[in-house]
Amino acid sequence: MASLTSISLHSTSPLGFASKHDHSSCSWLKVKSVRSTRQGLSSQTVRRGLKIRCAATKQAKSPAEEEWKIKRELLLQKKVRSVDAKEALRLQKENNFVILDVRPVKEFKEAHPPNAVNVQIYRLIKEWTAWDIARRAAFAFFGIFAGTEENPEFIQTVESKIDKGAKIIVACAAGGTMRPTQNLPEGQQSRSLIAAYLLVLNGYTNVFHLEGGLYSWFKEGLPVESEDEEE
Repeated sequence: MASLTSISLHSTSPLGFASKHDHSSCSWLKVKSVRSTRQGLSSQTVRRGLKIRCAATKQAKSPAEEEWKIKRELLLQKKVRSVDAKEALRLQKENNFVILDVRPVKEFKEAHPPNAVNVQIYRLIKEWTAWDIARRAAFAFFGIFAGTEENPEFIQTVESKIDKGAKIIVACAAGGTMRPTQNLPEGQQSRSLIAAYLLVLNGYTNVFHLEGGLYSWFKEGLPVESEDEEE
């Protein structure tokens, strides 16, 4: 009796690889066996659910990838306070607060509060591992050709620029909020709130957050600096 077996792998991921938040993709292994008998050919299909590990599997999540509920609880516990744009400007001028702008470098150079310190919490994807190539492909699939990743040197860079005893107001573009609303009972996460979470995790004790983000700062017509002319 002769036997011919064909194997095909069907992934549940639409792009054929694990997403950033799904660290393993569940696939189906379809085994089709065709056997030759005296009466003719018979076929049998066997399906089996498998968990597979591929070259693009992401490693264990970092603190920045923790659930927003966990981040928010710690921020409230550490008494991280939100301030609006005008209050942030007053604190900067009168109480020596440092405005930490965590937006990408390009956005920072276009416009930022005077004397703000820039350390981007997310950066353009730099490496070319299988996981990074997969993420680039995923971004490109949706027409995004400048995908970002968490900046692994964020805390190290902040520590090189700002003392742990400093009073800091963390700012990003949109701001997010810890305030509950009817539609968002736990508020809304943002880059600045993720950054604030990382700061308090790493020993910073005087951390504030710019609610409304730098969008509100610009909208209020508060002082702005630009570094475009330096390039």
